[in-house]
Amino acid sequence: MSPALLSSFATEIIIPVCAVIGIIFSLFQWVVVSRVKVTPDRNGPPSISNKNGYDDYLIEEEEGLNDHNVVSKCAEIQNAISEGSTSFLVTMYKYVGIFMVVFAFFIFVFLGSVEGFSRKSQPCTYDVSRMCKPAIATALFSTIAFLLGAITSIISGFLGMKIATYANARTTLEARKGVGKAFETAFRSGAVMGFLLAANGLLVLYIAINLFKIYYGDDWEGLFEAITGYGLGGSSMALFGRVGGGIYTKAADVGADLVGKVERNIPEDDPRNPAVIADNVGDNVGDIAGMGSDLFGSYAESSCAALVVASISSFGIEHDFTAMCYPLLVSSVGILVCLITTLFATDFFEIREVDEIQTTLKKQLIISTVLMTVGIAIVSFIALPTSFTIFNFGAQKVVHNWQLFLCVCVGLWAGLIIGFVTEYYTSNAYSPVQDVADSCRTGAATNVIFGLALGYKSVIIPIFAIAISIFVSFTFAAMYGIAVAALGMLSTIATGLAIDAYGPISDNAGGIAEMAGMSHRIRERTDALDAAGNTTAAIGKGFAIGSAALVSLALFGAFVSRAGIETVDVLTPKVFIGLIVGAMLPYWFSAMTMKSVGSAALKMVEEVRRQFNTIPGLMEGLAKPDYATCVKISTDASLKEMIPPGALVMLTPLIVGTFFGVETLSGVLAGALVSGVQVAISASNTGGAWDNAKKYIEAGASEHARTLGPKGSDPHKAAVIGDTIGDPLKDTSGPSLNILIKLMAVESLVFAPFFAAHGGLLFKIWG
Repeated sequence: MSPALLSSFATEIIIPVCAVIGIIFSLFQWVVVSRVKVTPDRNGPPSISNKNGYDDYLIEEEEGLNDHNVVSKCAEIQNAISEGSTSFLVTMYKYVGIFMVVFAFFIFVFLGSVEGFSRKSQPCTYDVSRMCKPAIATALFSTIAFLLGAITSIISGFLGMKIATYANARTTLEARKGVGKAFETAFRSGAVMGFLLAANGLLVLYIAINLFKIYYGDDWEGLFEAITGYGLGGSSMALFGRVGGGIYTKAADVGADLVGKVERNIPEDDPRNPAVIADNVGDNVGDIAGMGSDLFGSYAESSCAALVVASISSFGIEHDFTAMCYPLLVSSVGILVCLITTLFATDFFEIREVDEIQTTLKKQLIISTVLMTVGIAIVSFIALPTSFTIFNFGAQKVVHNWQLFLCVCVGLWAGLIIGFVTEYYTSNAYSPVQDVADSCRTGAATNVIFGLALGYKSVIIPIFAIAISIFVSFTFAAMYGIAVAALGMLSTIATGLAIDAYGPISDNAGGIAEMAGMSHRIRERTDALDAAGNTTAAIGKGFAIGSAALVSLALFGAFVSRAGIETVDVLTPKVFIGLIVGAMLPYWFSAMTMKSVGSAALKMVEEVRRQFNTIPGLMEGLAKPDYATCVKISTDASLKEMIPPGALVMLTPLIVGTFFGVETLSGVLAGALVSGVQVAISASNTGGAWDNAKKYIEAGASEHARTLGPKGSDPHKAAVIGDTIGDPLKDTSGPSLNILIKLMAVESLVFAPFFAAHGGLLFKIWG
């Protein structure tokens, strides 16, 4: 077994340097975006040579509107959206902060009690001939790691929201120069979030490992078991961010659409609509902050799953630090690859036509995947020994470095396939969505039937892609192979997040253009950006769900090993009852989140109707609506309604593990994984397809679309109803389900020592 070419010293430099490069690059993008001014020039009319901080000639002046008024109006709307988003997140984080402290206490007590809070060294779990640090140390360091992960997740979401609300009005103002400049501003802003999140996640994890190593020394088994708390912290915050933000955004969206578009026949984002500010705030707290925390959680968990398995393989036993850090090196190279990829969209090529937007975003996925394949090859051959052993359920399996390279690649390319299949089923450029739009001719019922069928059908290819990834990676490198396949799918997270965040920023830009009363041509440009953003959001959700399936399976494998389960036998009653209950959980969770959106939307519809009926001159545009009441309805509903679904996910592993034992819990995890992935993919794609079917009719870009329109026609109203039904599916239930499956798995892994020692109380009494 020849040693790796890369020394430990070089590894210790490369990882933090790559993370710092990512942070510097994101700050550079932020500086470029900030050159667009949202304060009017008070020294008279601005010169053509330097409008909005760029030496570009404006393609058009605003029709009938003074330039100062437009910029001031955009700045005013941007401030309202930013203040609403900040106040909601700060309030939510106060609630979540209390939960964080309470749950940290639980972790310490449960894990500390494994050895009766003893401070004596104990035999190692996987090698009883060696002595490891006491259980109370694992309890303390797991708690610290949990808090670190939770705080990093909160910061990731909050910074993302701040960047998005900073960029939305700037994107609107740049749309006056043409679609290319607007795209560049929105995409650069997305890149700020993508790189900050990827780099921060990597840096904090790397620093935590090195600080924990000071205490643990050679006990790498204990060290990396404690590090799993980092993934648990990241995902538990993501759950509340996704559910709370999802309920907020969809309550406002459904309320605004049903009354504004269907009943009052006014355009989307019309300033007369009382729910319009709440709707735009929702895009930032749900689609940006929630999604940022979610993908950070996936990244943290896949890294933790790989590190736990590696620590009990030859990497950990022989204390090979470079090989041990292989997952972190893959992520480091990912940051550099994404940096080069981003330049293709912002610097190397310029968008001139609306049709080029979708192509540019697709190229981002392809370029990053191709470059990352080369990057993974380099890392695999310089950071790994030519052959080594990987822990495989009690035995050590001999693996070669080229096999691990293929494991990461299979995850990376499966992610690309899932992305493209998602795009095919949710983009209005292809026949599936056009068929859904066509079904609106005969009303909302046929639209709903076609949309549901599309969602179910869209599950087939992604599931095959995930299944092949699992088979190949497990055959080559057991559970470690699956963990690094998940990491491969997430290795281009910076580009994935940039593409994903671009969507809500463009959506907000369109809303600001409408509310500021800008010309029809500006709105057409922002709509084109928004339509592409809808599809990219669906692609992002596809990546999140696919990676969650692989991450959960890797964590499940680590849990089974740590809990000392020899085999998970479906034919034993203990396991089977867990399996069937676990498969039910995604439905219970979806029911909770959808009902929450429905009840909050009901209040919103009543309030919007009340304002239209009681405020004189509102429909004529002579009076201003009361935006604050609608913002309050969304805020109160989401904070109250996010607690039951969150409790269901967080308490299930604790209750099952404590009262029914590790075998039943293994069944619950397997059942939730298998059913959760299917429900999540179909829900996200159904909602995305309905949304884009509506936009297809509204845009009227083809002869077919024009026969279904214009806005306000019966087919358009049927499409709006479909879109409204799809809203909670694609933005609340669907994306939250991937957190459900991976959070239950990582929580079970963290508490595995307690469940193995003291779990199964009911069966013990029964027996």
